[in-house]
Amino acid sequence: MAMKATYRVTARRTGDWWALEVPELPGVFSQTKRLDKAAEQISEAISVMLDIEPKEFEVQVEPVLPAEAQKALQEASRARRDAEKASEAEREALRHAAAVLTKELSQRDAGRVMGLSFQRVSQLLSVPPRRQRGRADARPARRERAAS
Repeated sequence: MAMKATYRVTARRTGDWWALEVPELPGVFSQTKRLDKAAEQISEAISVMLDIEPKEFEVQVEPVLPAEAQKALQEASRARRDAEKASEAEREALRHAAAVLTKELSQRDAGRVMGLSFQRVSQLLSVPPRRQRGRADARPARRERAAS
């Protein structure tokens, strides 16, 4: 099966509209009010220009944003990554606390102390520590020897 061509589409905000352009296909332009409709709009223009069906190609819409907006998006992306790391650190700390507490306490009591349900404590204990995940999967399964 042949690979579909992918056309890069730039979308620039002009007033209330998004101006759409396909740099590799001079003369192919369109516009749309909403960015989520850009692919549909420009696909129609490409289809007419090249006399092919829209299902024969794909488009990749790339919004062109002002520097301030790009910077704000980068900061938001960095904050999201930081939050994901913090969330993972929290899960690991809770898992460790549950493991330590349940050496001496029931899961129900550990949950009470931690401010969690005993079901959540059970979930935490069923997940191996992050640094050990995958290692168990890499070990070959033990095979019982057939009795002679």
